Amino acid sequence: MNNTIVRHLIFWLAYSIQGTLLEYAWIHSLFGDVKTMNVVFTAILFNFSLLPAKIIFTYLLLDLFLPQLLIKRWKLSIVITEIVGSLILSIIAHRLAGNYYIAPTLYPEKPVLFSDVFDFSRMFVSLLDIGYVAGIALALRLFRMQISHLRNEKDLVREKLETELKFLKNQINPHFLFNTLNNIYGLARKKSDKAPEVVMRLSKLLRFMLYESDRRTMPISDEIRVLEDYVQLEKIRFNDRLNLSFKQNIDDFDQVITPLILLPFIENAFKHGICETTESTQISIDISVKNGHLNFLIQNSHDKEQTQVHEKIGLSNVRRQLELMYREFSLNIENLAGTFNVNLWINLNSHAAI
Repeated sequence: MNNTIVRHLIFWLAYSIQGTLLEYAWIHSLFGDVKTMNVVFTAILFNFSLLPAKIIFTYLLLDLFLPQLLIKRWKLSIVITEIVGSLILSIIAHRLAGNYYIAPTLYPEKPVLFSDVFDFSRMFVSLLDIGYVAGIALALRLFRMQISHLRNEKDLVREKLETELKFLKNQINPHFLFNTLNNIYGLARKKSDKAPEVVMRLSKLLRFMLYESDRRTMPISDEIRVLEDYVQLEKIRFNDRLNLSFKQNIDDFDQVITPLILLPFIENAFKHGICETTESTQISIDISVKNGHLNFLIQNSHDKEQTQVHEKIGLSNVRRQLELMYREFSLNIENLAGTFNVNLWINLNSHAAI
């Protein structure tokens, strides 16, 4: 059975139970020695005789008048007139059931008068009775609409962030590929015997980016393996011009991390360090992970004439990735006289809920 139908049946069943209990509390003293179950059955009949008027007005309110008010294409005065008119008709139907079925059952000696249908005090009681259940149903409908709206809004935000994250990754990967192909081109021009090894390492990295980098997280051991392959590519290319230190202090190699979040910093060190100077270059990489906290420090030397922080495609993209993927991180970039420093700290357990 449709979930909506089940919800509505449960609502009216719960309301009917409450209404029957209230009817029983009101009439049981009038029946004297009549068996309790007979009085309960009478209370059920009374409740169901009044239910049609309540159900009709409630669904008119929920499925006709409420959409008119929300769409805002209807004049407010017209909608209010429709609500008032429907409410008056429902009150009359409610009073007819009370006047021609309930009253004669409770007071058989009292004559039934049509004028009693329009008795003001009794019509006011009918108004409260109908308004009570219709008000509860309206509040539940508005609550469900609000929850649905918030859920849809959350889904849209998540989809937007996921699309943005994929876009950023797709920018980083071609950026890395472009740099590495430049490496192979340089070796090919020199007819270097190292070119085949570079191609092999590049194929390993491309395999990783094609089949594994789309994961939201991966063990940090895989990330370090990618970094080591990249560093080896650069060492082959620059040979004696490169003085490299790569330190690792990892307490848990199964600790998860966002794929390729560190690679752009190492790319940047080679691109703006050794690639932009004819002198020997010092690059120092230090990665430590303790209790889920990553500390990543990288330093490269550069010409003293360089004065601006290189916030190119790689670094600007990875900064945005950090904002999307982690709630707790800090990224400090310094361009000092002769050295370029990056200090990144991440609480790897503070994944953002995209």
